[in-house]
This record gives sequence, C-alpha cells and structure tokens, in this order.
Amino acid sequence: MSIWLIAIILGVIEGLTEFIPVSSTGHLLIAEHWLPRQSDLFNVVIQAGAVLAVVPLFWERIKMLGRWREPASRALNAKIAVAFFITAAGGFLLEKKGFKLPEHVTPVAIALLVGGVLFIAVEMMLRGKKGSHEISWRVAVVIGFAQLIAAVFPGASRSGSTIIFALILGAGRPAATEFSFLVGIPTMLAASGLKIFKALHHPVVGAPHENWAVLAVASVIAAAVSFVSVKWLLRYVQGHTFTGFGWYRIGAAVLLFVIGFAGWH
Repeated sequence: MSIWLIAIILGVIEGLTEFIPVSSTGHLLIAEHWLPRQSDLFNVVIQAGAVLAVVPLFWERIKMLGRWREPASRALNAKIAVAFFITAAGGFLLEKKGFKLPEHVTPVAIALLVGGVLFIAVEMMLRGKKGSHEISWRVAVVIGFAQLIAAVFPGASRSGSTIIFALILGAGRPAATEFSFLVGIPTMLAASGLKIFKALHHPVVGAPHENWAVLAVASVIAAAVSFVSVKWLLRYVQGHTFTGFGWYRIGAAVLLFVIGFAGWH
C-alpha cells in the first residue's frame, strides 16, 4: 500500500477520534493491525495537528480567558491551570518511574470496554436530570486526575475519562465537553511538544528517518478532520446523550479482543 494512502487513512482516524470519547489509541491500534506501524514521532505530530485544529472553534472562549480583570475569566483560567498542573505533575512522576505504555491490544480493549459500560451506566443514572452549566473546583481537580487515568490506560480516552467524571460530579454535557476540550488543548500540546523535542534531540539509534512530507500530509488531514468532528460533537451534546458512544466503545473493544485472540500482540 502507498505510504501516502497510509498517511491519509491514519490522519483521518486521528482527526476523527482525538477529541471524540472513543479513544484514538484504540482506533490506531485497530488500523495498524492491517497497516504498517508508524513511528512514535509520527503519531505524536499528527496528534498535535488534530489539537491545533480545534483552537479556532474555541477562539472566543480563549479570548475571554485573556480578560484577567473579569472574575469569571480568572476563575476559569485557574481551574484549567489546576487541572493542567495535576496532569503535568502526575505525568512527570510517571516518566521518572519509567512508565511505558503497553504494546499489546488487551489493556486497550479492556479500557474501551470499561469506559463504554461507564458511559451507559452514567447516562442511565442521569436520566431526567439537568447538569450544571458551571464547572466546579471539584470537577476541575478530578479532571486533572482523569487525564492521568487516560495516560496510564490507553483506550480509556482522555476526553472520555474527563467527560465521564465531570458528568458524575454534576456537570452538564455541554459544560463537561467544553471544559474537557479547553483543558485538553494545553495538556496535549505540551505532551506532544515534549515528545517531539525528545524525538528530535535524542533519536533512537537505528530508527528509520522520518518522511516529513508524508508526516505533513497526515497532520493536515488530521487537523481538517478534527475541526469538523469537534464542531459536530459540540452541536451533538446540546441535545443528545453519550450512550451511543458507550455502545460504540463496547463494539470497538470486542473487535480488539478478536484481533488479540487471532494472535496479533
């Protein structure tokens, strides 16, 4: 298969799944069962492209965050900063301890399955209830730890974990989704920037050279698809639950279990 076609496929998958709560890691693992596995740098750069693409969608909100004299802006800035700091500090400790992501599909499938069941259970629990339009300090702190859960258990999904816990703690779907994205932008850009820096300044001995033209194409595609998918999701959560995503995650988990049992590790 052409390397350009592989780049397009992976860019589309990354763009579709990075912010939607279905786990981009899980989907890339499924895709790489049939496609050649790409470098860690490739996956990190296209993730950064997907993240940067959603900034225009939140531009008014981001501009509001710059109005330091307004109490609401200061409060939201502080909550984002606290969630980011918790995640960054936890990520630093994990790296110091030498934590590495699993390279086989079973943990990803389990995380997808658990997250899917949780989404369905939480939506059943919240049926008929209206969540808050505001993000409390408790939600902000828990979201910081929820991002760490996603980092430790690939397949949990960063957006999925943060949204689930925000819903459990009383946040409404639109508020939970927006805050998850606002926290995710600096978190994932910082993580991607650090990984890119390390990959470029401390390359793995014997690793093949990166094809930057192919990587650029994949990143642009991931960005374009991410922009469309996030815009759709922000409208979707105004009048729908996350139950459909729960069932989808369960289906993806079943597919990964089948792949695992078929002998792909």
